[in-house]
Amino acid sequence: MLPEKLHFSPLSRRLVEASFTGGHITSDAGLLLLREVDRQHGLTRRLAKIVPDRRDPGRVQHGLQTLLAQRIYALAAGYEDLNDHDGLRHDYALQTAVNRLQPLAGKSTLGRLEQQADRETVVQAHRLLWEHFIAQHDQAPAEIVLDFDATDVPVHGDQEGRFFHGYYDHYCFLPLYVFCGRHLLVSYLRPSNIDGARHSWAILALLVKFIRRFWPETRIVFRGDGGFCRHRMLDWCDRKQVDYVVGLARNTRLQRMAAPAMQAVAEAYQETGQKMSGVYRFLYQAGSWRRRRLVVSRLEHGEQGANPRFIVVSRFAEDAAQQYYEDYCGRGDMENRIKDQQLDLFADRTSSPRWWTNQWRLMLSAFAYVLFERLRDHLQGTALARMSIHNLRLKLLKIGAVIIRNSRRIRVLISEAYPHQELFAGLVARLKPT
Repeated sequence: MLPEKLHFSPLSRRLVEASFTGGHITSDAGLLLLREVDRQHGLTRRLAKIVPDRRDPGRVQHGLQTLLAQRIYALAAGYEDLNDHDGLRHDYALQTAVNRLQPLAGKSTLGRLEQQADRETVVQAHRLLWEHFIAQHDQAPAEIVLDFDATDVPVHGDQEGRFFHGYYDHYCFLPLYVFCGRHLLVSYLRPSNIDGARHSWAILALLVKFIRRFWPETRIVFRGDGGFCRHRMLDWCDRKQVDYVVGLARNTRLQRMAAPAMQAVAEAYQETGQKMSGVYRFLYQAGSWRRRRLVVSRLEHGEQGANPRFIVVSRFAEDAAQQYYEDYCGRGDMENRIKDQQLDLFADRTSSPRWWTNQWRLMLSAFAYVLFERLRDHLQGTALARMSIHNLRLKLLKIGAVIIRNSRRIRVLISEAYPHQELFAGLVARLKPT
């Protein structure tokens, strides 16, 4: 039996006592912000319409939208495992966020929901992401850049589709991500025994077809590293008027063609002793290409010697340096978005033996990411606007509060020591419908 009071070492002349009588206290009061964001955009409501529900209607206690919101909000708050929900189901903040006053679903119910996902569910969930992306624009943009990249998700069991990958040196999956700026468009699970560009052509074709239904005049640019430089994909882009900025693997022929410019950069380094760089453009045709294409090379020489890099582009820009350092190297920001997905929203929790369950977990993380991005829209002009999801969670979701419920109202008493009170109050004012 628990004692009424817990005694600690005194502070000066004052006794330090504790007891378990403080009422219902949460560490996730900021989940109410995500609730308002979700109400504005209807993400979990729309997602619930595409998830198959094979339960007996007479025995259902938790609606699909409630289950989806519970799982997605918990991921956003940093709870990665289904096991966490055996305790979270009693948390007043999470209950309020998903519009419930009773205990939420436990791990078993949520686990059975994940087992319902199939290929069609994942396809429709991606379609919802694309529709949401279009809806975030008041008018068609003049240009959009579709960033493609692959990464590894280590696996430690006998999951369906697991293979050993020589480059990453472990068993893993090889998901493909597509972003347009900060907008997540594709989170596609793949086995790792394939070419890193596998399926990217088909996904690009589907994306271009979908986007042009709404924005027929928008210039679309396909951007990726050297792993996506495949001649059939470039040929398709040429036929469909899709521009591209793609990395090109270094080879002796490319280096020979850039040798005069490389020599000039090397001589400049010898004269100054400082690392020197330059940009050189030329036409090049690989053996598998149908025609010559435009290549931009970034030439660099320093203490380690020459370090040339190459990209293939569909058109030359006026400023060659800008085309390399901004138009191509800008894709590096996508790696931060992937980190948000895998490190902060747990898209790497692919421990189910079923393939489509693991793919569905990537989608749940994707929708948690979208909620954060819509919350970020209201942070423009503040110090938090460009923070990682990890830091946004700490500053806006992980808020201590006492929650008191009665028949008339739910009172959330946030700690007086919370350091972002004005920002939080401003967010509530902007998010809550008038």
